[in-house]
Amino acid sequence: MTWRHRQVFGVLAVGAVLAACAGGGSQAAEANTEAAAITLNPADLAVAERDSLAAAVVVTGTLLPYREVEVRAQVPGVLTGLRVDRGDAVREGQVLARIEAEGIQGQAASAQAGVAAAEANLALAARQLESARKLHEAGAMSEIEFRQAQAAYEAAQAQLEAARAQAVGAGEQARRTTVVAPFAGEVSKRHASEGEAINIGQPLFTIVDARILELAGQVPVNRAAGLRPGLPVELTVDALPGRVLSGEVARVEPTADPATGQVGVYVRLPNHNRALVGGLFATGRILTGQRQESVVVPTSAVRRDAAQPYVWAIRDGRAVRQPVTVGAEDMHRGVVQVLAGLEPGEQVIAAPGTIEDGALVRIAGTPPAAVSPVPEEER
Repeated sequence: MTWRHRQVFGVLAVGAVLAACAGGGSQAAEANTEAAAITLNPADLAVAERDSLAAAVVVTGTLLPYREVEVRAQVPGVLTGLRVDRGDAVREGQVLARIEAEGIQGQAASAQAGVAAAEANLALAARQLESARKLHEAGAMSEIEFRQAQAAYEAAQAQLEAARAQAVGAGEQARRTTVVAPFAGEVSKRHASEGEAINIGQPLFTIVDARILELAGQVPVNRAAGLRPGLPVELTVDALPGRVLSGEVARVEPTADPATGQVGVYVRLPNHNRALVGGLFATGRILTGQRQESVVVPTSAVRRDAAQPYVWAIRDGRAVRQPVTVGAEDMHRGVVQVLAGLEPGEQVIAAPGTIEDGALVRIAGTPPAAVSPVPEEER
């Protein structure tokens, strides 16, 4: 059966129906029967119907950018050349600022000079070795002198390798004076200002990539069975009432937290058009793919008192508080499963308002219906 959910616009109108003070026993009985009455519009009511909904596991949490990095200073110095601020879009590798560190730059220049000197020394040692080889072959140089020329050449080679290694390290340090974006995204925070003296490890910028948002939530261990990456997720965001967004399960933790009995689940939501910002609270329904036949009612009909959900069912012309067991919720259609507590065809009140248990219910525009008297033990 197809559920046709009607948007509820009415609100409960409660009116006291007073009985006449004088009269016989029948009037006194009627006064006891009609202590209060609720007048409803037809749109305030819904009928419980049998339908099948996809089973789902509910997860809640805050949507945060999937990628977020705090860019920190890797060398000490003074922040200069600040080029970006909060909210600016950046490219991967884009220069964000520079750190003025004269000592580090000087070390890099000195290391390069050391490489040049070692190269010249090696070239000289190579020529000397070649001359020594010719003299040795001609018998004009002893074996010891020739070996000394060879050792000098090998030492010059080693000095050049050491100088190059030192230059590489100094160059890396010098490159760290240029602060670049690790990936494409936006500047979420700027932690330092132009001209500020900074130390190694001090935060400079926070870069986020909000093209994908992630919700980190937890589900009970008994609901985690069957959850796997790739399952579709329907998400609703408090800031966008009435909209249902489509995401998917990215990861499921392999073990439960022994302290809470909860399993971590991570849901990703595409946000390529930047319609959402990080930090929004969201509720997601992980669709397991299984469908379950049960009674369904509008979501607005289910109320909660502490942890026990209930509905106001209309029975014998009266509002009866009926505890129910609820299951999956279809956010698109605005209905929820009632696994126990209601039968198909029963009427429930879907409009908001304060209701007294046992109150008479009257439908606007219809003649009053016969109602059952309040049982003797409930008076």
